[in-house]
Amino acid sequence: MMLGVLAPLCAADNPNPITLDTSETLFAVLAAMNTCGYDAGLSISDAQRLNIRAEVQNNLRESEEAQGAVNDMCDWYQSHRSKDTIHDLSQYVSLALYIQGPPHFMPKVKEDDLPPDAAPIAGFGALLEKFYEKAGLHGIWERHRANYAALIERYHTPLAKMVFDTDIYLKLQSGGYLGRTFTIYLDFLGDPDQANGRNYGSDYYVVVFPLPDPSAPEPLKMREIRHAYLHYLLDPMASKHPSAVKRIEPLLQSVKRAPLEDIFKTDISLLVTECLVRAIEIRTSGTKETAEAMRTQAVDDAVKQGYVLTKYFYNALIAFEKDPAGLRAAYGDILDAIDLKQEEKAANELQYATVTSPELVQLSRLEDRRMLSTAEKRLAAGDAKGAQELAQQALDRKIGDQGRALFVLARVAVANKNREDALANFQKAIQATKDPKVVGWSHVYLGRILDMNEDREGALNEYRAALSTELPEVKAAAERGLQQPYEPPAKPQ
Repeated sequence: MMLGVLAPLCAADNPNPITLDTSETLFAVLAAMNTCGYDAGLSISDAQRLNIRAEVQNNLRESEEAQGAVNDMCDWYQSHRSKDTIHDLSQYVSLALYIQGPPHFMPKVKEDDLPPDAAPIAGFGALLEKFYEKAGLHGIWERHRANYAALIERYHTPLAKMVFDTDIYLKLQSGGYLGRTFTIYLDFLGDPDQANGRNYGSDYYVVVFPLPDPSAPEPLKMREIRHAYLHYLLDPMASKHPSAVKRIEPLLQSVKRAPLEDIFKTDISLLVTECLVRAIEIRTSGTKETAEAMRTQAVDDAVKQGYVLTKYFYNALIAFEKDPAGLRAAYGDILDAIDLKQEEKAANELQYATVTSPELVQLSRLEDRRMLSTAEKRLAAGDAKGAQELAQQALDRKIGDQGRALFVLARVAVANKNREDALANFQKAIQATKDPKVVGWSHVYLGRILDMNEDREGALNEYRAALSTELPEVKAAAERGLQQPYEPPAKPQ
């Protein structure tokens, strides 16, 4: 089900890349989560969420096969729950965007190309396939298509207005999208307090769960959608001015103390774009009658969170508003006018806030997704230093499975005969991941190190723990360790 929202502005040879959509795949993933105990935001959700949950339960009660499928799926889901419901929802949204539609729900790409938060739960698709069939999810989806169509219609006018107003303010023509897409997915089955934004290459997504009460503050989540849309418009501009952006890179040293997400402390183009996005949001907030003091306070709050160029961009926008040039034309000049030394001095003197609001749009670059895979390949090829650098970078920037990164660092320590670091990192890896391969092999490696340290009882405990995995190669290694103490291979003569 799909509805283009800017049809009046589209020429025949310029198909609109902005769509408002629903997804049966997303619906199935969320229905499964709800069945397995995901109740976040249930009391404030649209009545359709309760209706769908009840229909699923009715179908399950009528079939023992369906109940068996649910038990298998929910056992897996509970064993892979994250530390909080926000992250739990986020990773399953990422997965829904990267798996095929029903009935098979297989990943569209190789595991290393999946978003980092989706890769550890990629196995959910196989369990979802059986649940989808046995619980009759397609029939439920079909019965509610009219409700989903009404939901899309509710967004049509305000979304079209937001896009139009934003393009007019930035003086951008609607044609310069160059194959990029911006998609808003709507569903009833998530927490209305949450919204999820994604950027995967040239594709941008926002997933929202609207409030049923039209009088509630921000019932349609248009503020979150506009934030993602601004990223969609502005992210490419930074990449088209690499020299101008690179010049500002020393500013990253000045935000190390800020409570920013690590990705903003390591990538100047992301920090620049986020500061500009926030400046635009503040500059266009409220009405002409809105007190300037309120906007000034909002700018100050953003700067203290670490978005240190927000004030500069806010003032630059005042001049931009009076200039006929659009933002694409003005962007380079705005960056070139930044007084780097002045901005560094101001940032160094800041008393930063203790916390910052989380960023809506998650960036997933292909090279980042493959970072840990590349680290593993370098380690296998004997390049321990290169593997260590990539794994540490993934750990510092929180890219991918942190347990997997720690596992690489532990194996680097093994290669360097540093047993102390190897022990510490294998233990941390077990705590940081639910990946059975990482957990199983970490226990095996720990057992081997303890054997070499002549702690046989400790080694046996580790080998026994490794047996809990279903991976044949891990179980075989653990059984060998139980039979006799590990001895490192003899060096070739």
